[in-house]
Amino acid sequence: MSGVNNSQQDVDIDLASLFRAVWQRRLRVVAITLAGACAALVVAKVVSPEYRSETRILIEQRAPAFATTTQNNDASQAPLLDELNIASQVQILQSADLIKQVIGNLKLYERPEFDAAARSSAFSDLLVMLHLKKSSLDKAPEERMLDAFTNRLQVYQINSSRVIGVSFTSRDPDLAASVPNAMAQVYLSMQSGAKLDSNSEATRWLEPEIANLREKVSEAEKKVADYRSANGLLQTSDNNTFATQQLADISGQLAQVRGDRANAEARAQAVRSALATGRSTDTLADVSGSQAIQRLKATQSSLESQISDLSTSLMDGHPRLKSLRAQLADIRQQIDRETQKILASIENEAKVAQLREQQLVAQSNRLKADSARAGQDEVGLNALEREAAAQRQLLETYLARYREAASRADRNSSPADARVVSKAVEPVDPYFPKVGPIVVVAAVASFLLTCIVIMLIELFSGRALRPVGPAEQGAGRRKLVAASDNVAIDAAPTRGMATAQAGGVPASLLSVAADETLAREMEDAVDLHQPQEIAEEAEDGEDFSIQSVSDYLIERDSRIVIAISPTGDNGSTATVMLARTIADAGSRIVLVDMTGTACPSRLMAETEGLSGITDLLCGEAAFADTIHPDRLSDAHLVPQGTSDVSRAMRGADRLSLILDALSSAYDIVLVECGAADVAGVARLTRSKDTEIILSMPQPDEDHFIAAMAEFQKAGYEHIILMSGWRETGHADGRQHAA
Repeated sequence: MSGVNNSQQDVDIDLASLFRAVWQRRLRVVAITLAGACAALVVAKVVSPEYRSETRILIEQRAPAFATTTQNNDASQAPLLDELNIASQVQILQSADLIKQVIGNLKLYERPEFDAAARSSAFSDLLVMLHLKKSSLDKAPEERMLDAFTNRLQVYQINSSRVIGVSFTSRDPDLAASVPNAMAQVYLSMQSGAKLDSNSEATRWLEPEIANLREKVSEAEKKVADYRSANGLLQTSDNNTFATQQLADISGQLAQVRGDRANAEARAQAVRSALATGRSTDTLADVSGSQAIQRLKATQSSLESQISDLSTSLMDGHPRLKSLRAQLADIRQQIDRETQKILASIENEAKVAQLREQQLVAQSNRLKADSARAGQDEVGLNALEREAAAQRQLLETYLARYREAASRADRNSSPADARVVSKAVEPVDPYFPKVGPIVVVAAVASFLLTCIVIMLIELFSGRALRPVGPAEQGAGRRKLVAASDNVAIDAAPTRGMATAQAGGVPASLLSVAADETLAREMEDAVDLHQPQEIAEEAEDGEDFSIQSVSDYLIERDSRIVIAISPTGDNGSTATVMLARTIADAGSRIVLVDMTGTACPSRLMAETEGLSGITDLLCGEAAFADTIHPDRLSDAHLVPQGTSDVSRAMRGADRLSLILDALSSAYDIVLVECGAADVAGVARLTRSKDTEIILSMPQPDEDHFIAAMAEFQKAGYEHIILMSGWRETGHADGRQHAA
């Protein structure tokens, strides 16, 4: 809370003084704290204790113990117990009907605790007299009981569960436990009763419906039977009628007859071919299987054997041989005649099969016509059967539901979809008031309030405020030395002026004067006619050298730095030396040449005519092509470029994006603007956290004062003054400065 008025001395809060004031009044603080604790103890003892007990109810789907598959199916189809379901059960537990039943069961209307006249207080009576509150006696007794009950009742859902808590607060510990248990019992009875009512209503509604459905099913089945008999749709199996079955049988017989005919024709053709070609018929099954043929073949064999035996002893003309040969020829003729009979028999069999086939084809055609007519008649039959099946299925469903509802007529068969998981017990300790916590809280509150009051008294009296900074404006002036490389400023150590230290410490920040008086003091303090004397004082004063500015920027982790050189190219040269110094310190730095003379480009670029910032603004060069290395250090350079400057300045709005891109790749982006005006610098640094360097190796009084005044008018509070190179006496330092 330090002051900022230039005409008054700055002050701040003295915390030590505040705590000292509290310590000095410690006895008073202790006394007030003890008094507050004692008052809280008395109030806690006087207040009538209240007790609270709780019952917890689990909401879940429950089925009777004798539940079967039907019950399991119903349970699987039951709705899930979601949050809305549990919230609905909470509202049911707070319903007026349930509360009235509990009040009646426990006879709470006889207890004075629920009497509105006994519970009225003086403050409540005062509010009623002022017409700020309606009197509870104006309500009906039933409403007063409900209000008194609900004020003590609390029903809530346990987080992330299907458990509902029912708690009740009362001055009587037995009543505090009895009410939640009674509410749970009434709630379970109501849930079970609701199920019983549903079953009873279902039974009453299903009885006439079942009787009506039975009549409809009987009528539908009678219509099916009449239609079937009227149209000759006699059913032989579950899916076939008589005509269809008969057609299937005829089709099977027809296929068999056709097979027999083909077989007989093939056998006859085989016998006929054997006879025509003179082949032996012994290989034919029909011929070889004939018993007559077999007897003839045996006789033939016997005769041939006898002829063979006699031919060895008798001459060919012997009568015996002639007789045997005559018998053999007769036997062969008999075999041929018998074979012809067999062939005729097979041909007759083929003709019979052909006739049978013709009869079956005619019969099949007739049955096909009958089956087509039966198919048309079955359309109406199917409609009647579907109607009868639907009525029958509905009747069976109603009968199953009726039997199920009738079996649940008993109360024990319809348990409530909830159960008590924790019963309320009579509490031992009161719920309110908690003497210990109340006394502790009252003591802490009394202590804190007393301390706060004491501190506020100290603050308003001014005893806890202490001055900040010097009380006089004329003491301890510093010198601004304008020499070849350093500048010393003679100014009062006014608040806001930053000091610098010699010997390589980070460069100081020179704040712009807040008003014209400070500017005049700075002007009067500049002494350029005594360089030797002022330089001696500067040795123990502030250091604005290039090395100090480099250390300052590195320590502050500055990202974008704007350098202005009011004196021209000598300031730009100092900026180049600053960039090389920062690069030698190990930081990545890029210098952007925004001067009109291109002095940094000449000092750092290896060759002339390189692409630079003007080419980038005109869009004539790629971003990567405009960044070049310094010829004497690890610093990088974005030179002035070769494009027209006036045309490039039309795209000056892109400078902000270019600087952002460079700052993401380099530790420090140093922009040398040369002898730029404040307006141009303000346009370049808008909405950016930048550091501004005033590069004046050989400060001129007029240039310095004018630059300070312009920056002060533009609203810049702080700039960094940078002089020349600080000589260290080492050869390498002089070489670098050169």
